[in-house]
Amino acid sequence: MNTRSIRFRLTVWYAGLLALLLILFGGVIYFTLERFLERNLSDTLAKDAQTIGESWIRDIDQSPPGYVAAEIEEHFAPTVTGRFVRVTRQRDGSVLYWSGTPESGTFDPKQIGPKQFDVSQSLREEHLPAGRELLIFSLLFPDRAGNKYLIETGAPYEQVEHVLRELLISLAVAFPLIVGAAIGGGYLLMRNALHPMNEIATTAERITSRNLNERVPVVPTGDEIERMAVSLNRMMERLEDAFHHISRFSADAAHEIRTPLAIIRGELENALQAPGLTAELRETIGSALEETERLSRIVEQLLEMSRLEAGETLVERTRFDFADMTRTTVDQMRLLAEEKNLQLRFESTKPVDIEGDPLRLKQIVVNLVDNAIKYTPSGGWVSVSTFPQDGRVVLEVADTGIGIPKDATSQIFDRFFRVDKARSRQLGGTGLGLAIVKSICTAYNGSVTVRSGEGTGAVFRVELPLEKKS
Repeated sequence: MNTRSIRFRLTVWYAGLLALLLILFGGVIYFTLERFLERNLSDTLAKDAQTIGESWIRDIDQSPPGYVAAEIEEHFAPTVTGRFVRVTRQRDGSVLYWSGTPESGTFDPKQIGPKQFDVSQSLREEHLPAGRELLIFSLLFPDRAGNKYLIETGAPYEQVEHVLRELLISLAVAFPLIVGAAIGGGYLLMRNALHPMNEIATTAERITSRNLNERVPVVPTGDEIERMAVSLNRMMERLEDAFHHISRFSADAAHEIRTPLAIIRGELENALQAPGLTAELRETIGSALEETERLSRIVEQLLEMSRLEAGETLVERTRFDFADMTRTTVDQMRLLAEEKNLQLRFESTKPVDIEGDPLRLKQIVVNLVDNAIKYTPSGGWVSVSTFPQDGRVVLEVADTGIGIPKDATSQIFDRFFRVDKARSRQLGGTGLGLAIVKSICTAYNGSVTVRSGEGTGAVFRVELPLEKKS
């Protein structure tokens, strides 16, 4: 998983925000419930104390001995309900009633602190051994004769803690489930929301100078993604128009220059045949004729590249043996290698059938081998090999030439680029041979790369698909 992707970051932010909100919500619920339970318990204890006072203490003088205790046991049953009840006469401190130890054994009534007669009513927490707490409500209640009695009702705080503990367990179980579901749902939501972005990126990567008419898909969502897709398509339209304009201009300019150059070359050739020319003038005309021929080659190559980039010269496709075609081409170029005292050898393991235009693919071999022969000193060698690999046909042209500096390998396939401009001009190079090789490879969905170092020779590697890509 790509942790830097928008999908991952949005999911993390979404899950983190949700987790924070759940923690805040759980905290608010916990403390609100705690306050509610404490208030509810204190109200219940106060109501019980008030009931004892109004029902049995107010008319205690008219009641027989033991009546109050019997009534409290009958109506409240403290030992069964786990409550604490104590009734004390303020005048002499005698206890009319004292509840026993609850059946649950949560506390011992004898451990409860001394009575308090200083306030009419109060609420206190009694801390017992083993970390237990007892919430006690005290009410000073008078009978009809004016005698006051301290009525104390209490309940273990464990009742509140039990409910809060159950709430924490529920939150602890629900929290990871909710966050996990949120992460999964958020990831799916982000994937669906960003799916048009993936389609746009895939389409944009597929668009080259040969298919500028293709457009990225527009999803009618009415959001920023639709706006971006529409903007990209408008940009592609402008680029397509500009590219076609440049291609038409290059082709038209090259085409228009061909005729004047042919006329100039013809005039120079006629002038060179004229009698009475001095040696200096003849040399000048010969030099101008060479430059004219060189300029003609440049124009022809520019026109050829314009047609390649426009896809006009790749209509004809036949299936042929690429290895056999390469062997024949190498044999035809042996004379050039022998003139420079070079060894030119060809290596092939087996026939390799490929679909394409034999003339165009032959041009790759011619340009690479011619380039290797030009820049390899006398006594060296040039090796050409073809072989299939991973569904592609590979052509490698290696030499022991002057090599290419590492900082120039990224520019070697650019138009008119020369490592040594002066030497390239002397060798008759135009700076377009390798650019044409790259254009042909691109047109056939192939690639061309080079491995080289200055003074260590060079290895050009061409890879072409064995099957035609749709």
